[in-house]
Amino acid sequence: MSVGEAPLRLVAISAGTGDPSTTRMLTDRAVQATATRLRESARVVSAEVIELAPIAAQIAQSLVSGFPTETVKEAIERLAAADALVVTTPVYKAGISGLLKSFIDLLDNDLLIAKPVLLAATAGSARHAMVVDDQLRPLFAFLRALPAPTSLFAAPEDWGSADLGKRVERAGGELAALAISGVGRDIADGGWSGYQHSFGGSATRAERTADDIDIDTDLMRLARGGS
Repeated sequence: MSVGEAPLRLVAISAGTGDPSTTRMLTDRAVQATATRLRESARVVSAEVIELAPIAAQIAQSLVSGFPTETVKEAIERLAAADALVVTTPVYKAGISGLLKSFIDLLDNDLLIAKPVLLAATAGSARHAMVVDDQLRPLFAFLRALPAPTSLFAAPEDWGSADLGKRVERAGGELAALAISGVGRDIADGGWSGYQHSFGGSATRAERTADDIDIDTDLMRLARGGS
């Protein structure tokens, strides 16, 4: 680590509800693989996992009220400060967790712009193996995040397979490479003025104000009742 170089912050979201949770197990493996690769590159790493199940009631309350509770706000701020993310969901009814989607719905649209993220899912059947790429990847594309090329999926029969371990290592290596490169930061900083921002701005660039929003775009003119 170079003098003055800040530690890389790795933050994971686990939407599992079981105890023990296979979703949390996959999350931990992905975090460990990424952190190991980062440390092998002489980087200092801080890693933490945000469990959504314990704050599920507050997530629901925040959605209904339109204002995040303090606990939910703290979780969102931890995401904003992260250099890389791991997001893991269980699969229910052939889809991603409603708990995860509810939490994502509370995020400012600008919060994850070009932030590297590793996407993962667990399910009771291999039939759901494409849920990550069919549902999670488009969701994070909408948020303009930067997903690692390799996604992770684990059904019950995968846990004893060496192939899962190899895939976890590959995905962790990809996420580490994206984080170390700083490409996400360069993309977000370089293209900021060209993005169509939410009025609230981004918690990752809190110094920006409403003055930074281009009110002369076609969309903003329509919002003001113009033509």
